Amino acid sequence: MVIKQDRNLAEVLQARTLALVENQKFQRLVIAVILLNGIVLGLETSDLAMALAGPVLLTIDKLCLGFFVVELLIKIYAQRRKFPKDGWNVFDFLVVAVSLIPDQAGFAVLRSLRVLRVLRMISVLPSMRRVVGAMLHALPGVSSVAGIIAIVFYVGAVMSTKLFGSEFPEMFGHMGASLYTLFQVMTLEGWSEDVVRPVMEVYPNAWLFFVPFILVTTYTVINLVVGIIVGAMEDRAIEEGSKQDPAVVLTRLEKRLEDMDSKMEELLREKRR
Repeated sequence: MVIKQDRNLAEVLQARTLALVENQKFQRLVIAVILLNGIVLGLETSDLAMALAGPVLLTIDKLCLGFFVVELLIKIYAQRRKFPKDGWNVFDFLVVAVSLIPDQAGFAVLRSLRVLRVLRMISVLPSMRRVVGAMLHALPGVSSVAGIIAIVFYVGAVMSTKLFGSEFPEMFGHMGASLYTLFQVMTLEGWSEDVVRPVMEVYPNAWLFFVPFILVTTYTVINLVVGIIVGAMEDRAIEEGSKQDPAVVLTRLEKRLEDMDSKMEELLREKRR
């Protein structure tokens, strides 16, 4: 009997802990601490802020980290075996674990990754999780488009190296330089003044190469990537909507039945009168 009571008490405590973790007020508190920690981490990069309130900022940073550790332990206790099955829980665990790395010479670079705590905002807000989930869902399609871009860049780099490499060795002297220059052209950052016009002074017909390259890479292929991501987001929204539709339909039917019952009762009362 004592063992059963202990088990029941543990189950009740676990259920209450899980309810606390899923409570909206608790989630809002987590979001507020994440925002506060993000502001503090930004202020720590300012020499003026550190000179004025350095110890205070470091103390707030440690308190925020302590809050995240306690929150993570509560979540582990509440979810038990379900905790590692959720990818967002693993993400939160890794972010907090990185922050706990000791501040030594060998781990100085990893300690700079404390700012990753701000990324926990993604795991806390469902809307952001949906966006990230849609982007991951779109990876197969995006990888296919990335393969097309790679082929176009390789062909363009070979052609530009052979066509313009002798006169412009800095931009097209070898494959690496050509790939970097073509990437600059794709981003449209100084593509005309820095790349195309100087080349056209020596090769007047060079626009026959650059204009189709820009049309294919910058406008067509990049728009394909955007379209794939948007389509994936729409698919995820439809999937989530389809999962929620039965419950929504049932609640609506229940409300309608209640309304019909109330109307029937009113009609019966009127008839009795």
